[in-house]
Amino acid sequence: MNRPPSRRKKITPATSEEPKLATDHAQENTSLHENPGGATITVTAVEVRELTDQEQSLRLQFERQVERAFLSAGQALMELRDRRLYRSTHRTFE
Repeated sequence: MNRPPSRRKKITPATSEEPKLATDHAQENTSLHENPGGATITVTAVEVRELTDQEQSLRLQFERQVERAFLSAGQALMELRDRRLYRSTHRTFE
């Protein structure tokens, strides 16, 4: 199954090897009060390492597991609807 690359943002937890930035909250807050329309936001770029072959394999395995679970849940919902097995607890399937 070919998929386009994910467009989700990648988030990684900070590790001890990454430098921690000290922020001056007083300086950040004053810029907002001086000119509310011109607030400055500082964004720090974080390098994200690519997945190893083993991680890639695990990711694909887990994605397939989730796909199978969705398929199974959908099939169960169809059976509940088609056989009207919801009658004892609900007036309609919806």
